[in-house]
Amino acid sequence: MKNSLHTQTPASESISTRRLLAACSMLLSYPDQCTVERLALLRSTIGELPDQAGAEIESFVQWLSATDVLKAQEHYVEIFDRRRKACLYLTYFLNGDTRGRGMALVGFKEAYQRAGFAIDPTELPDFLPVVLEFGAVGDLDQALEILGQHRAGLELLEHALRGFESAYANVAAALLHVVPRGIEAQNAAELAASGPPTEMVGLTPFFPVESIRVGART
Repeated sequence: MKNSLHTQTPASESISTRRLLAACSMLLSYPDQCTVERLALLRSTIGELPDQAGAEIESFVQWLSATDVLKAQEHYVEIFDRRRKACLYLTYFLNGDTRGRGMALVGFKEAYQRAGFAIDPTELPDFLPVVLEFGAVGDLDQALEILGQHRAGLELLEHALRGFESAYANVAAALLHVVPRGIEAQNAAELAASGPPTEMVGLTPFFPVESIRVGART
């Protein structure tokens, strides 16, 4: 992946962006009691997030705080595990289940390896919370470049979540405030109209959410 989509960010902006990516990574992961317990801390730092993104995060935090954990988990599975338009795997939007997706996944792994960022072998490297955590604690500029290359998919995700009337749309909208526009990024409207490629090669578009654990990296 070439460093062509994003320039170095000022220190203060980098810290703010890292905090937003960390927040989105946590909030887009399967919700559990630990997530709920961390909401108070997250709410106390919302003022330190990038402009406009904070209001979106605050809105989602209010929803999750007022929602029973089991209900939140049911909603998460219904939205992200059963609806293709709300897929959290970045390469799926542009590559579908094709050989091209396999090559794209290799690119993610190589980017992580160069930065010394290790992920759990049970996680697919294009899982959005993993990419966001990479930007939060690893190589921010590389992560933003990756996100920029997949901005069309992220825009499609945000649009789908709005259509499903899901509070998760606020998290996706917050993220888009800091995602750069890739030079060759596919237009979201075109992507929505065409859909991802469908050549099947045995890849699973939806990894079982129960097996996903996004935590500290080594």
